[in-house]
Amino acid sequence: MKAILLLGGSGTRLRPLTNDTPKQMLPVCGRPMIEWVCEHLSQHGVNEVVLSLGYRAEAFTKAYPQGRIGRLAYEVAVEPEPRGTAGAVRFAAEASGITGSFLVLNGDVLTDLDVGALASFHESSAAEATIALQPVADPTPYGLVVADPSGRVLSFSEKPEPGVTQTALPRGEQPTISAGTYVLTPAVLDRIAPDRPVSIEREVFGQLVADGTLAALVSDTYWLDTGTPQQYLAANLDILDGRRAGARVVDASTVASGSIHPDARIRTSVIGSGCEIGPDAVVLRSVVGDGCRLAAGAVVIDSVLGTGAVVGVGAVLSEFSVLGSGEQVAPGAVLRAQRQPPA
Repeated sequence: MKAILLLGGSGTRLRPLTNDTPKQMLPVCGRPMIEWVCEHLSQHGVNEVVLSLGYRAEAFTKAYPQGRIGRLAYEVAVEPEPRGTAGAVRFAAEASGITGSFLVLNGDVLTDLDVGALASFHESSAAEATIALQPVADPTPYGLVVADPSGRVLSFSEKPEPGVTQTALPRGEQPTISAGTYVLTPAVLDRIAPDRPVSIEREVFGQLVADGTLAALVSDTYWLDTGTPQQYLAANLDILDGRRAGARVVDASTVASGSIHPDARIRTSVIGSGCEIGPDAVVLRSVVGDGCRLAAGAVVIDSVLGTGAVVGVGAVLSEFSVLGSGEQVAPGAVLRAQRQPPA
């Protein structure tokens, strides 16, 4: 089965990290996020992906010039203008010549979902589309989905108000959201207008629910939307802490090249290559990009440093502070989420 990866977003909530880099090319424990996504797909029977691109499309083709990302061959479909999530799917499907059922995935979601099981359920459902559902405590940032015991979707509310969540569910039932992974038949493409932006969540799924042709499968597995600095940091720390199936790296207390002073204290953090970390510096639950410099006594806690960032003597970063590539923090400065955009 082919898979379309939606990668066209500009990653505004992750700025300044995404000022020059698409969010799916940001490193997660030393590897671009897209490699984690493609590796997972290759483990579940997908052998080819179509990259639906927009923002900085050249970053992907430059990083993978041989037409493969790990084990997966890829094609590219670059939208001439933003067409919405559904418009991007139609454009990519037509550009790559898809004729049978296919997968669609949000490229900034990391998950251990069994996509093979989702495809099998779709085949048995006779639905036009099948979506993966994920139980969550709070569905309001996402899309509340209510399905009957057979898996037929009864309602789909994109980013619902809290009151909608309380009234839509049977008492005691945990809310489920669309997990950003779908199986679509070609019939769905005919529902997508070709001449304007179309949202698959706000328009197409509503049509399918009304016609009784949208199915869903609940899977309570590892799932993470990486769209904010907190979530991006969690993606790295979850792998360090062993929360993802089969994903293991050593807690980064050394680097491939560079210099870490023996008096520096590094715990539960990812340190990129070529970093210089001075005496009495502290790095805790953070991501430090390649080529960063932390001077003596610098403290970085629960924060993210882009490539080549510099933290001066005794400076403190905490509470999800984010530095873009090459940014500098003056000696003695204190930053607390100065770069944190709204969720």
